[in-house]
Amino acid sequence: MEQYISIGEYQRFMTERYHKMGERMQFNELINYLSVNHLLSDQKPKMPKPVWNESTSTADFNKIIDSLYLVVSPSPSRYTVTENEIIPPNRDVFIIRHPRYTRPSSHMHNYFELDYVAEGSCSFFFDGETHKMGAGEMCIIAPSSEHDITIDDDSSTVFCIMLRKSTFNTNFFSLMSRKDLLSQFFRTILQDESKENYLQFFVGRDTNIENYIRHAMIECYKTDDYSNNCCINWINLMMTELLRNYSSTIQFHDYKVGTDFSLVLRYIEHNYRTLTLKSLSEFFHYSEPHLSSLIRQNTGYNFTTLIKQLRLSNAKEYLLNTNMKISEIADRVGYNSADHFSRVFRGEYHMSPQSYRHSNSHGDRLIPFREE
Repeated sequence: MEQYISIGEYQRFMTERYHKMGERMQFNELINYLSVNHLLSDQKPKMPKPVWNESTSTADFNKIIDSLYLVVSPSPSRYTVTENEIIPPNRDVFIIRHPRYTRPSSHMHNYFELDYVAEGSCSFFFDGETHKMGAGEMCIIAPSSEHDITIDDDSSTVFCIMLRKSTFNTNFFSLMSRKDLLSQFFRTILQDESKENYLQFFVGRDTNIENYIRHAMIECYKTDDYSNNCCINWINLMMTELLRNYSSTIQFHDYKVGTDFSLVLRYIEHNYRTLTLKSLSEFFHYSEPHLSSLIRQNTGYNFTTLIKQLRLSNAKEYLLNTNMKISEIADRVGYNSADHFSRVFRGEYHMSPQSYRHSNSHGDRLIPFREE
């Protein structure tokens, strides 16, 4: 049977139990306690109509959040949480303000979770380690990744965005469908459920990011026919902002790769014209066989093929968008001669660079990072 409680009332019970009794509880544990003690409402309350704007402070927006209500059902706490248990029916996205003073309990689930620290800090547990996330940090946690987040003060605000896996794949991976290395790496990291992983962004106090989340959260608690699509669109804007402005801040976790491999990808993209596997391995202090294995694992190419693809990709850009001579393009992308460049180009695309230019054909492009 569905029951109801406002987010503010739920947090008040959680906070009181911690301060008065030193007791922490998980979300479902407190819901079960409140249900047994008849402290949940059986009557569906009227949803308030929040009034706010982009200059509304975090404290004032928290008051709006406190007035929103949750639809809850008593259920046992589980190590593995499924999307149908936490995301309401007919919803693709559900956003909550992460409860404060929860009992630490690592868990995993089959949906994507995005956590954004709007104010204060939280403790992020992953792979046996705990570190603090501060204001302006966001993490995207892949399905089947064991993790936990706890908040230990009254003032910190963390938004928890839960996305059905099918929705993430359909609506948000399209943002990562570009042919550049980092987009390929995102897809590898987030779609490989054989390894636990997350991506972390450092966005600072970006008002656009926070307001997109606020808009999406308010839509989550509306019940009209448009609210679900509106919520998806707000999160789409947020994801676009992340990739457009904060890709350079990314960190990630991977058992085999290490947290600096995104730097390797970025270094390759900026230096592919003259780069060798030996110079790359020396620069990052990897052995050549190990680095070669990592590159194939995370891009799908061996080093030689990757460099060729990057050279030819840039060459196509020059052919289509400039009047540079073939010899100039060859030199620009790292070939010693126009003849060598033309042979490689013809072998890949079955036409000469001149024919490609004249036909103005737009094929799939492995677009390297733009220079800042």
